[in-house]
Amino acid sequence: MKQLTGNELRKLFLDFFASKDHLIQSSYSLIPENDPSLLLIGAGMAPFKPFFTGKMKPPHTRISTSQKCVRTGDIENVGRTARHHTFFEMLGNFSFGDYFKKEAIAWAWEFLTEKLELPQDKLWITIHTGDDEAFDIWHNDIKIPADRIIRLEENFWEIGPGPCGPCSEIHIDLGEERGCSKPGCAVGCDCDRYLEIWNLVFTQFDRDENGNYTPLAKKNIDTGAGLERIASVLQHKRSNFETDLLYPIIEYAANVAGVTYGQSAKNDVSLKVIADHGRSMTVMIADGVLPSNEGRGYVLRRILRRAVRHARLLGIEKPFLTDIVDVVSHIFAEAYPDISDKKAYLKKVIQLEEERFHTTLTQGIELLNKHIQELTQAGKTTLDGTTAFKLYDTFGFPWELTEEILSEHNMTLDKQGFNQAMNEQRERARAARQDSEEQVVIPDLSAVVTEELSYKPDAETAKVVLLFKAGKIVEEAFDGDEIAVILDVTPFYAEGGGQVGDTGLITGSLGKIEVNNTRKLPDGTIYHIGQVSEGSIKTGETADLTVDFARRRHIARNHTATHLLHAALKQVLGGHVNQAGSSVDDSRLRFDFTHFAPVTAEQLAEVEEIVNDVILNNTSVGIIETTQDVAKEMGAMALFGEKYGEQVRVVMVDSFSKELCGGTHVDVTAEIGLFKIISEAGIGAGMRRIEAVTGYGAHEYLKAQTGLIKEASALLKTRPEEMVTRIEGLNGRVRDLEKEVSALQTKLAKNEVQDLLAAIKDINGVQVVIGQVVAADMENLRATGDMVRDRLQSGVVVLGAVNGDKVNFIAMATADCVKKGIHAGNIIKETAKAAGGGGGGRPDMAQAGGKQPEKIGEALQIAEQIIKTQIK
Repeated sequence: MKQLTGNELRKLFLDFFASKDHLIQSSYSLIPENDPSLLLIGAGMAPFKPFFTGKMKPPHTRISTSQKCVRTGDIENVGRTARHHTFFEMLGNFSFGDYFKKEAIAWAWEFLTEKLELPQDKLWITIHTGDDEAFDIWHNDIKIPADRIIRLEENFWEIGPGPCGPCSEIHIDLGEERGCSKPGCAVGCDCDRYLEIWNLVFTQFDRDENGNYTPLAKKNIDTGAGLERIASVLQHKRSNFETDLLYPIIEYAANVAGVTYGQSAKNDVSLKVIADHGRSMTVMIADGVLPSNEGRGYVLRRILRRAVRHARLLGIEKPFLTDIVDVVSHIFAEAYPDISDKKAYLKKVIQLEEERFHTTLTQGIELLNKHIQELTQAGKTTLDGTTAFKLYDTFGFPWELTEEILSEHNMTLDKQGFNQAMNEQRERARAARQDSEEQVVIPDLSAVVTEELSYKPDAETAKVVLLFKAGKIVEEAFDGDEIAVILDVTPFYAEGGGQVGDTGLITGSLGKIEVNNTRKLPDGTIYHIGQVSEGSIKTGETADLTVDFARRRHIARNHTATHLLHAALKQVLGGHVNQAGSSVDDSRLRFDFTHFAPVTAEQLAEVEEIVNDVILNNTSVGIIETTQDVAKEMGAMALFGEKYGEQVRVVMVDSFSKELCGGTHVDVTAEIGLFKIISEAGIGAGMRRIEAVTGYGAHEYLKAQTGLIKEASALLKTRPEEMVTRIEGLNGRVRDLEKEVSALQTKLAKNEVQDLLAAIKDINGVQVVIGQVVAADMENLRATGDMVRDRLQSGVVVLGAVNGDKVNFIAMATADCVKKGIHAGNIIKETAKAAGGGGGGRPDMAQAGGKQPEKIGEALQIAEQIIKTQIK
């Protein structure tokens, strides 16, 4: 058996399949492309789904990858078992209608036994119960004894209707000492003795909606081998966490915590969780995922916060996750060098999120302690699931920590209620995604020679190659039909790189299609979305093409401006600025970028001036096509998280800006006309957003602003150039009036205090003041209450004030009255409830609001009754 590092194993696998005529592709981003059904890539085959269905043609019939994957379905098991991870790498070789079982089985065996030198007598095979073909290959060709080929009913891969088929797993026997010692322990047992290291999926059937299986004309191979699992075997480790792909992170965390791995099972779980989650969060952020409260951002936030929680279990109270980036970047220096390139950015995102969560933990613990106090007072021992879920969902407070703190007070969590609330939230999120994300329905393109389709900006006519409606191919489309069209050649630019797709007309001999968007399928095929506005359009006919070039020119102005903005931001704010997203249409541009503080007004003005200087210099915009390596040597910037082919397109504005880009641009910068920033704001941890306008959009914006200035100056009865002076004068007058009002309110309050004190009641030896007063807001009401309480020195005060269609209440009690049983929070809770509201607070001070001011008198009477019941 060979002794290999994780990097050596990955390279050996890819080199092996390159020798078998496989196209080696780098890992796709964890963010799925054109697949809204997935939050994150979770399997090696996920990026190739259209190729497996046969609807689209792959760049090669044989492909091999080491794919980054994230799965969180079993996140609770991470650290508790030897194999569960949130992030892992899946080694895979894929055949799209090329080789099948014979080759897939033979090559898997060759790689494992000859390249890795695994002992043949330790390898076991599982197949589907009915897969005699696989049995014959394993037994007759590979010479595996029949008693080491196990037939299992579950060895069949399918996810609903579509391509599916039997699978064959390869397991390795790690020895009796790794087993459970139970009678009948064999392949398929849950213990660690028989480890699955490779799964070969033979997609040979197409399942329909009724559960019928039809043999596929072109059969496929989809394999998956866990890099970490095989590494654990080659490195003689009892778990994946002890391999060189994860153990350096464990060492770092153990050093920070001052503990030793292997001495405490509880500590080991936390160390392994930190290692797994630290690796996941680093790779996810490097691929463009940012912490948020929804979608993949929520997955990242959950992973990062679980790591923080387990750090606290180890006694690590301070933020420490940022330095994990250094460890992960070293582990992946060979496979994913972009992590090292982005280290500063990754650390800043993690730092901000970790600091935010430490604040959240403090708030959460305070809220939980309040709930524990209420449970104790009510004589209860179970925290309801809805409350626990609110702590989790609103404040990001881990339910495990809630459960742990509850147990310290001999209390429990209603986990069933929590799970129910969690499931309801997931359903809401799933429904929201379905509403907001348009599903890409890909038609069967197997009959289309996609290599013959092309994009030519000057094309004026084209042949209609395919019409499809709701994903189904049709021969003809009629007036009113919503339709998608594929042409053999098109001048329409397809949506991509933040730029919207072109619009225009496709005019045939008998009808016309109004194109309202142009997009690309995952293989690059351009399709046009629109509606037949008159007559009909048929497949095969020749049509005239008319792009809305006026709209495209507006888009080009905004797109070139985003390049100038990007370069100017780097110049003003620093080289750490990177584009993290953009949206360019004919009316405005939106530019998202990495930066960790608000951009000041002075910095925005400087950026705007730099961009406009480049525009006024009338600089030529050049475009060349070259290789990625040459583009990098030129200093061209690539978009954050984008995946590029070997040939790239570089857009250059002299030496000021060089970016890889496929969009449309102006020929010279002066065509942009004017660049004007209209807003700048934060949109997430370490993320800012600028919105701007150019050309006619800038003209319309400035015209609207000028109109507002004229309208405002008319209202102020002054000239526009004197508006500031006029406003300053008015502000001064307002401040003077506010002082007068405040003085009058204070005088009025003092008079009300006298009236209130004249109506003091003695309830069981406690002085009580209850009454309605005039107060503009809660702050004034509290001030009046303070004056009454201070004059009393000992007593209880309950006041109410009507404010429009609402009513405010406050309750206060001196310390000696609290000792006698008075609780202001409970008084105010019931008082406000009587006026259609709610609230609460401390025993000595509480406030609340109500929606029924007409019931203020009734509410204050209830306050008196509650005080009587509280006094001991």
